[in-house]
Amino acid sequence: MTTVDAVAAVMFAAVILYSVFGGADFGSGVWDLTAGNARRGAPTRRLIDHAIGPVWEANHVWLIFVLVFLWTGFPSAFAAIMRTLAVPFWLAGLGIVARGAAFAFRKYSPTLRWAQVTGVIFATASLVTPFFLGTIAGGIASGRVPATGSSGTAETSATEAWLNPTSLLAGVLATATCTYLAGVLLTADAERLGYHDLMVELRRKSLTGGVITGLIVLAGVPVLLADSPTLADGLLGRALPLVIGSGLAGIITMVELYRGRPRQARMVAAAAVALVVAGWGAAQYPWILVDQVTVDEAAGANAALIGLLVASGLAAVLVLPPLVYLLALADANQVGTAPDAKP
Repeated sequence: MTTVDAVAAVMFAAVILYSVFGGADFGSGVWDLTAGNARRGAPTRRLIDHAIGPVWEANHVWLIFVLVFLWTGFPSAFAAIMRTLAVPFWLAGLGIVARGAAFAFRKYSPTLRWAQVTGVIFATASLVTPFFLGTIAGGIASGRVPATGSSGTAETSATEAWLNPTSLLAGVLATATCTYLAGVLLTADAERLGYHDLMVELRRKSLTGGVITGLIVLAGVPVLLADSPTLADGLLGRALPLVIGSGLAGIITMVELYRGRPRQARMVAAAAVALVVAGWGAAQYPWILVDQVTVDEAAGANAALIGLLVASGLAAVLVLPPLVYLLALADANQVGTAPDAKP
């Protein structure tokens, strides 16, 4: 493995981690949005606050990590992506800021009305942010980001770069996947905390969400074949084992949920998401901008690449252990505030 490949692999590993941890974070907001009115939705919203409260800020570490690696290690590709896909990046960034602020303000709302307003902002931003992130991935994967990074070319307009069949499919699938993953994790939390009735309700809804996500995947196959042939060839070629593994993990998740074993299902669900994102990376390789620029062509100075690897090694030693410990504490119910009453 070359230095360039090593940097690209570390960067994409962070993409996978953000898809799993950040995806579950975003998905919880969709469950908040559909929980019902203030009285009916209170148990679900208390569970969501308890589940993501201690760790939601930490999840965005992975996004920052990816952007820094892309900017430093592959500057020409970073510039092209930012110029061409500036609109969805701005919208996704606005969504991240809005949902974070609303999540914090809701906890200290002086009135029920203000809590409802901030809750709607939090939930709506959680819905649209993964959609825009998905459109960015779709624009890159479908070969619509030119190497020059111009806002529009004869082949691709600035709007079409992120509003095209592949991008729309990726946006919808990202939102559905985040929602499904969050549902599985919340179901497991409800079981762990002894909230049987809420666990049953969330399990039923998560099973429905899993079926919907599966249908979106199936419907997306002809879209990719027609609109993104390079990506489709990769998915049916070198990435096929990862795609099959993701499908099997998804089926096992559904079976475990149906059997009433959500805590077993949550690890498999996370693996399903990780495998499908890894499959995208394997299918796209060696392109960083599909059909435009390869990873090697976009690589920056060798000294910068080595510096990134050294920094990632230090991060693995200094940052990963506290994050893992924080997640372990949250899972053991030793941080945050537990819901004050069983639903």
